[in-house]
This record gives sequence, structure tokens and C-alpha cells, in this order.
Amino acid sequence: MKNIFVGNLNFGATEDGVRSLFEAYGTVERVSIVTDRDSGQPRGFGFVEMTANAEADRAIAELNGRELDGRALNVNEARPKTDRGGSGGGGGPRRNNRW
Repeated sequence: MKNIFVGNLNFGATEDGVRSLFEAYGTVERVSIVTDRDSGQPRGFGFVEMTANAEADRAIAELNGRELDGRALNVNEARPKTDRGGSGGGGGPRRNNRW
């Protein structure tokens, strides 16, 4: 199983459309287009999971830079999400009350 990052998607792209593009290269397990958690609008990228590594590698090689809906796709193997560290607390005032 290989997870593939697909960037520079048109904001009107659908999971079915992306699936059909990748199915030309092999079995697609899952497609997810990432949306903004507040607005629900697509963020212009997504992920495709393909069953066979060789099929996934071929899809990456063939589809990276290919145009879809007027935009050149950025297709590569997805990297694991990195831990950004920190507490995630955020923007409260500092101890000495200075910004």
C-alpha cells in the first residue's frame, strides 16, 4: 500500500475524478480531498492510496506535472505527518504581559 500526495488540484476537483485518473494505473483503495475544517471548502490537495507499490510508482511518474482542469498536478509519495512539537496552546499573553 502506498499513499500518494496530489497537490495543485483545481478547487472543483472531485474524489471520483481523481480516482478515475489514478485507476488508469492500478487499483485505488481510497481517495480523499482535503477540505478546510471551518468552511468545508477544498484546500487544493488530497491523497490517493494505491494497493500495489509498483502501480503507485508508475502513477506518480506519469501524473506528476500533468494538467488536470487547467492546473499542473504535483504528485509524489506522501511523507508521514511530522510532529510540529509544542503544546498547541497558542496565543495567550506571555508571563511578563508583553507581546
